[in-house]
Amino acid sequence: MQDFTSVTGMIIKAVPIGEYDRRLVLLTKEKGKITAFARGARKPNSRFVASTNLFCFGTFKLYAGRDSYTLSETEISNYFEDLRMDFEGAYYGMYFLEIADYYTRENNDEREMLKLLYQSLRAVSHPSLKNQLIRAIFEIKSVVINGEFPGIPSGKEYLDSTEFTIDYIVDSSIEKLYTFTVTDEVLDELRNIASWTRKHCLTGRFKSLEILETLS
Repeated sequence: MQDFTSVTGMIIKAVPIGEYDRRLVLLTKEKGKITAFARGARKPNSRFVASTNLFCFGTFKLYAGRDSYTLSETEISNYFEDLRMDFEGAYYGMYFLEIADYYTRENNDEREMLKLLYQSLRAVSHPSLKNQLIRAIFEIKSVVINGEFPGIPSGKEYLDSTEFTIDYIVDSSIEKLYTFTVTDEVLDELRNIASWTRKHCLTGRFKSLEILETLS
C-alpha cells in the first residue's frame, strides 16, 4: 500500500529528467524543502504539463518511495501567469526562488520563508510598487527571517526615513511588508543597504541576479 501525503507549497525549481519527467523542488508549509518527481510531466497530453512549472502554488499530493517522493495529484491555486508574461518580473521572481532555495532545508519550519516568497511574487505581479523596492525588501527580510541580519552598515549616515524603513522591514509582519512606497532618495539608500547585506550574508551565486543587474 502506497504512503500518500499532501503538502501546500510552491515549486521553486523544475528540472527536466530523462525524456518526459521533471524533478521538482517544492517549498512547503509542512516539510520545508522537498524533492518530488513528476513522471511524464513533459508529455504534451500530461495532466501535469501546467502544474509542474516554476511559481505554481497549491496543494501537491505525493506518495513516498524509499528515497524520494513522486507526484500523484496537484491542485494549483495560483499559477502566477501575469508574472510569467512579464520578462523583467519573471527574472525578479526567479531570483526570489533562488534565494528561497539557498536558505531553506528539508524538514525545517520554512513557513515564514514560503509566506515571504508568496507575498513578494504577488507584489511583483502588481504594478503599484517598484520592482527595485520589492527586491530590496525581499533581500533584507529573507536575511532577517534566517537570523543573519547584521543591521545597518556603520561608517555612513542615512536618512531618518531610510532608518525608519529598515526598522519597519525588520519588525513588521510579512503581510504588511508591501504596503508602502518611498522616495527615490530613500530607495537608493535601501538598495545600497540591501546590496551590502546580500554580499555579506548570501554567499551563493544566483544566475537570475546576473540578468537582473543588466536590467537595473
